[in-house]
Amino acid sequence: MMFCREKKIVEEERRVKANDRDYNEKFQYADNRIKTSKYNILTFLPINLFEQFQRVANAYFLFLLILQLIPEISSLSWFTTIVPLALVLTITAVKDATDDCFRHKTDNQVNNRQSEVLIDGKLQNEKWMNVRAGDIIKLQNNQFVAADLLLLSGSEPHGLSYIETAELDGETNLKVRQALPVTSELGADIRRLAEFDGEVVCETPNNKLDKFIGVLLWKDNKYSLNNEQMLLRGCVLRNTDWCFGMVIFAGPDTKLMQNSGRTKFKRTSIDRLMNTLVLWIFGFLVCMGIILAIGNSIWEHQVGARFRIYLYWKEVVNSSVFSGFLTFWSYIIILNTVVPISLYVSVEVIRLGHSYFINWDRKMYYAKNDTPAEVRTTTLNEELGQIEYVFSDKTGTLTQNIMTFNKCSINGKTYGDVYDELGRKTEINEKTVPVDFSFNPLADSKFQFYDHSLIESIQLRDQTVQEFFRLLSLCHTVMPEEKNAGELIYQVQSPDEGALVTAARNFGFIFKSRTPETITVEEMGQLVTYQLLAFLDFNNIRKRMSVIVRNPYGQIKLYCKGADTMLFERLHSSNEELASLTSDHLG
Repeated sequence: MMFCREKKIVEEERRVKANDRDYNEKFQYADNRIKTSKYNILTFLPINLFEQFQRVANAYFLFLLILQLIPEISSLSWFTTIVPLALVLTITAVKDATDDCFRHKTDNQVNNRQSEVLIDGKLQNEKWMNVRAGDIIKLQNNQFVAADLLLLSGSEPHGLSYIETAELDGETNLKVRQALPVTSELGADIRRLAEFDGEVVCETPNNKLDKFIGVLLWKDNKYSLNNEQMLLRGCVLRNTDWCFGMVIFAGPDTKLMQNSGRTKFKRTSIDRLMNTLVLWIFGFLVCMGIILAIGNSIWEHQVGARFRIYLYWKEVVNSSVFSGFLTFWSYIIILNTVVPISLYVSVEVIRLGHSYFINWDRKMYYAKNDTPAEVRTTTLNEELGQIEYVFSDKTGTLTQNIMTFNKCSINGKTYGDVYDELGRKTEINEKTVPVDFSFNPLADSKFQFYDHSLIESIQLRDQTVQEFFRLLSLCHTVMPEEKNAGELIYQVQSPDEGALVTAARNFGFIFKSRTPETITVEEMGQLVTYQLLAFLDFNNIRKRMSVIVRNPYGQIKLYCKGADTMLFERLHSSNEELASLTSDHLG
């Protein structure tokens, strides 16, 4: 009888058909089960021993144990080596097994999460690990995305869905995803979704979070797909009541897991140093053995022959040189304590203690979210002390940016300073009376501003001041979120954007909502919807952000904000005096 294993198909492109598991199973796509653990019951012993014997001291004592089994050179029992070696290996194995048990526990928790999956025309609760490519999943607000999904439809207009990608790229600001118009029409109609038989042809699994290329084939038509239609595993659905998505990549094929890689045996700098030291010690031991073996050969040749009648040579020994050779190995065994067998165990115990101290450290406890420090591996603790440089992409990643709107310069006039009755500038302190924003029910209670002349200018319908705050309420990437009735929360990409939009909100220009085609602002109590014609986001080359809108009167306007040097260059020559005055205000 012949047994053969079916060979896994090498992917050149991925083809996934909705609601057709039989078709998709032909390609042997991975299921949605993930595995971050290193061992199982069968592989733990061989893999762990292999990893431990990569440590030079452990390999040395294994070699020593083999030498002690040779009676011609050993004067010590093999028990003297195997007992401490077994103890060292056992202690390390128990620690490694404990770490891996936590990984297994985490894997089980994730794999057993529940999602609503469309099966046989009905929504059924299914474990994540049972989800397959081609399945259609329903997501609820604040729910984690189970796999890499093609967004089909959502509760928001125009098929929009909002996601948080903090687990993927560390960004807490919301990102927008939009379903294709042809699939967004499916809505929440379970019958139509169950009948959906579109086929996606796309790239093979990869780790590029910001890239996706594919096409949807449905009803004899082709529709181009890109990253704007993808919901990646690890994202969280926000500000969206529900959405439906089709699984494209599952489990180890998802971009999150493609970036994770396999759990590897890692050596710390301390481990490498100890291996080097043990090699030097072993080299010293070999030198001592050679010197003593040479001395033994000389003694046997010059003096030992006189005592041979009393101290017979063993049958295997036939010369003084061979006697010295055997003596060399005997001294290696006798002097084995030069290499400390407890070295690695001592380090492992210290690491374990350090991990508990890190977990208990009050300075690393975030009381606001009740989040303590968590050690996920006890192997790499000391590496934290070896860090020399920290590279960060921007401020706010490692530091807390607290941006507040304190001053502004509008058309050559500054606002934000406080003056007394005699016109003298005074310092702002606890006794300074802030501006009263009670007229605005959506004002942020945490926002404070002390120059009353700015709010007076708005109430007097000063056009330049109103245009200033209109710009702040239109030119940004902020996403609004209404948690409770009347409670408006902004999801911001950067603290400075949040500060500017919040300032506009308090002064009566409240950013309310956005769609791909419109931006809605409540201006002094009146809802105004602007048609969004173009949006150019900030980047390091342009150093500015621009938005082109059409107001309800049909006027097309360009609003731009950015670095002063970039904007001054684009001003008309007639504004040189104003630019100079504004520069003085900035200084």
